[in-house]
Amino acid sequence: MVLKLCGPLTISTMFGFQNEFRAMTPQVMILDMSETTYMDSAGLGLIMNYYVAATDHGRKLVLVGVNERVKALFEMTRVSGVLTSFPDVATAEANL
Repeated sequence: MVLKLCGPLTISTMFGFQNEFRAMTPQVMILDMSETTYMDSAGLGLIMNYYVAATDHGRKLVLVGVNERVKALFEMTRVSGVLTSFPDVATAEANL
């Protein structure tokens, strides 16, 4: 399953999205962030919670199209070594 996020993922934008996102349980979730311009700690927490739940149940979460600003957040919080990221959906699909 490919899920494309559009716009920033922040505490003010995540509430309409989080319950549906958490309810999605495909074997592999590719989260396309190519149009996600910004993410705050609440958005990061949502992604990390999904990642932990997916991993605990034998599922995968991979990210694609992460911009430099979001990558900097991942590096600063040291989750860049935990989350798997690819440049685009085609590359992610080829590596799964």
